[in-house]
Amino acid sequence: MSTQTPPENLTIDSYKHLRIIPLPDGTIHRLPEIISSSPIPHRPVPILTKDITINQSNKTWARIFVPQQSLDYTSSHPKLPLIVWFHGGGFILCSAASTIWHDSCVNLAIELAAIVVSIEYRLAPEHRLPAAYEDAVEALYWIKSSPDEWFRVFADLSNCFLMGNSAGANIAYRAGLRVAETVEDLDPLKIKGLILSQPFFGGSKRTESELRMVNDPILPLCSSDLMWDLALPIGADRDHEYCNPTVLEGDSKALIKIRELGWRIFVHWGDGDLLMDRQGELVKILREKGIIVESHFVEGHCHGVEVVDPSKYKAMYVAYKSFISSSVLA
Repeated sequence: MSTQTPPENLTIDSYKHLRIIPLPDGTIHRLPEIISSSPIPHRPVPILTKDITINQSNKTWARIFVPQQSLDYTSSHPKLPLIVWFHGGGFILCSAASTIWHDSCVNLAIELAAIVVSIEYRLAPEHRLPAAYEDAVEALYWIKSSPDEWFRVFADLSNCFLMGNSAGANIAYRAGLRVAETVEDLDPLKIKGLILSQPFFGGSKRTESELRMVNDPILPLCSSDLMWDLALPIGADRDHEYCNPTVLEGDSKALIKIRELGWRIFVHWGDGDLLMDRQGELVKILREKGIIVESHFVEGHCHGVEVVDPSKYKAMYVAYKSFISSSVLA
């Protein structure tokens, strides 16, 4: 890891790049999301969705995605694996209702033949970390006791996976750490593993990939820094445990418990991602703790590849489905 200071970035305004405006009270104004005008592709399997409130005070809720053919009360179809999904956006942007993440969950439900539950969590800086982690854990307890028939009749609660992209992958990871030592309290919800797609991590010292891709058009280093500045607790630096996965003091017991539970962890990362060195560090740490890790490194994958270039991402569904199948059988 390098300690070199990155070159001055005179071409990218982080606020403009992220489409946010700082406000005097320390919060931000988010400009409207850019919606793609591309036609929606034909869906080979119709998907049904519904939104359910989790915590009205915190304005958190879940959007559930189920392949329509699975909603047959008269058939003996096997129950489907349950994927609890957390969207990306650097902890400060987007929603479970964002077009890009809604479509991602539709594709996951179809390609993986699974029930997907996308969680609307609180955003920073209005609600700094650990608010998003708390919302993630609360969502798991809500699912385990929910009387909703889509969970009760069609979801296999004994085969649950926590999944997310970028900051959502960070949330899935931190939520897993938080519930690992008291996982019995989630019964009948049983977590089989974590699926982390290009997890969003950082640190005070610059890595080689951060220096090499400092002006990356998708995730420039200055924007990554700004998102962490807005998301971390006031006064925390980027070596806080929420940001830097190499800070293990507070996580060692949880990681040992994950190993004992037999949870598997899938990490998708690529050489076009500014954060690839951070993600490689995470894979190394998990393996050193004796956790079963499937590292899926893909050349040419930039950060957020499923949104930037969905055609490159199609093979990932095969890898995810294989991971889920092998984890269920383990």
